[in-house]
Amino acid sequence: MAIDLTIQTYILLFITGLCSGFVDSIAGGGGLIALPVLFSVGLPPDIALGTNKLQGSFGTLSASYNYIKKGVVKLDESLTGILFTLFGAILGAVTIQHMEVEFLKGLIPILLFFVFIYTLFSKDLGHGSSNPKMSQRLFFLLFGLGLGFYDGFFGPGTGSFWTAALLILLGLDMKKASGITRIMNFTSNIVALAVFIIGGKVLYSAGFCMAAGQIMGARAGSSLAIKKGVGFIRPIFLIVVFLTITRLVYLTYFV
Repeated sequence: MAIDLTIQTYILLFITGLCSGFVDSIAGGGGLIALPVLFSVGLPPDIALGTNKLQGSFGTLSASYNYIKKGVVKLDESLTGILFTLFGAILGAVTIQHMEVEFLKGLIPILLFFVFIYTLFSKDLGHGSSNPKMSQRLFFLLFGLGLGFYDGFFGPGTGSFWTAALLILLGLDMKKASGITRIMNFTSNIVALAVFIIGGKVLYSAGFCMAAGQIMGARAGSSLAIKKGVGFIRPIFLIVVFLTITRLVYLTYFV
């Protein structure tokens, strides 16, 4: 299917990638910005989803590199999580080819609502490190497989679940949790992107145009998050979770 886009559309896509990368590098949820724009310029749903994964992968890679470069997270500490997330995402991407996701549409907003409420009323959450409630190896085994599978299978809210789990169960501060979340998001994004590429569901011209904006936005957003810390990240995280809940409820019950 040939899709011709105007110069004005490419400018819009670049700006969208810039904004999406900025928000996503801080608190996740960049798809809330990118996907509606991709739909609005006339891309079919499957092409829009594949193109979103292409541009989003550049953003999560850029943010991950910045968090690692500035010493917020260490790549070798995340290798176990990367391995299990990769494996989980592959299983999820394969499973989605044979199943429907309808049963998740009603469940995920409820789970995200608990994440939102817990974070909202836990004023000290993420302000500093606390004692972990499980070992890091067990955590990455369970959540790498589970959230990797979920991102490969369905996806919305993955970053929020990662950040909340890292804060609550590993006792990380908000900056480090955000950094590790970006690394895990990039890992599962690559798997989903590969599936879309194999299926020919990516519009590369639009994806690379948005990716240019994503790289710039992700670098700026992650740098601000690293500099300003939890006081900057927390309200954006809460807003993104709330908007994700709202979008999923709308898509589930009103569309």
